[in-house]
Amino acid sequence: VGQGSHTVIRQMAAQALNLPLERVRLVASDTASSPGSSGSASASRTTFMAGNAVRGAAEAALRRWQDGERPAVAEYTYLAPKTTPFDPQTGHGVPNFAYGYVAQAVEVEVDEETGQLRVLRVVCADDVGKAVNPQLIEGQIEGGVAQAVGWATCENFITADGHVLTPHLSTYLIPTIADVPEHVESIIVERPDPRGPWGVRGMGEMPFIPLAPALVAAVHDAVGIWFDELPLTPERVLRGLGDSVTR
Repeated sequence: VGQGSHTVIRQMAAQALNLPLERVRLVASDTASSPGSSGSASASRTTFMAGNAVRGAAEAALRRWQDGERPAVAEYTYLAPKTTPFDPQTGHGVPNFAYGYVAQAVEVEVDEETGQLRVLRVVCADDVGKAVNPQLIEGQIEGGVAQAVGWATCENFITADGHVLTPHLSTYLIPTIADVPEHVESIIVERPDPRGPWGVRGMGEMPFIPLAPALVAAVHDAVGIWFDELPLTPERVLRGLGDSVTR
């Protein structure tokens, strides 16, 4: 879907086989020809899960090649470690087998006369474990920030009596290029996950998650008001400013 996972999978195969990238061809999954379903590419899991499977298959194929097998074909299935729910009495448990880590800072400008917000700058530090492709990581961070700005400032899905009142882009607003922060600084942190392929951690959703709370905190720092509803539309911001004056 454009996040660069096909490129990263080829890079991982090339690394495991000790081949140049141009020698690796990816036959991507296709619902028209692939049996069954591997599920969605959600949960920031593609590089972690597919990467472990690709590494295992590539290393097995390389061993067969070195043993003289022609063609050297191998399959490998990566099964995620088992998880356990939290015990309500002790609080102990392993609800997830992998975690992502991210920190984000936001600089915002608030027009107190119109309620308009402008996100000026975002700094996002993302622990990716091992950066297989730094350029694609920066693209993921910038895309996640743009998406989160929309969710936090203007995307407002409204329904009434079972009817959608915002069915079009003229009513359900998304950020334009003028609304995206002009300065997005990507900080790539590499603390390897021992279970990830070459230490990789999933990171696709990480840049999206912290922007809204960081933005709300930045608005509070600017005007002294906490907001607990999103999106922070001009109307909502003005209402909050007005309520603070009448208190």
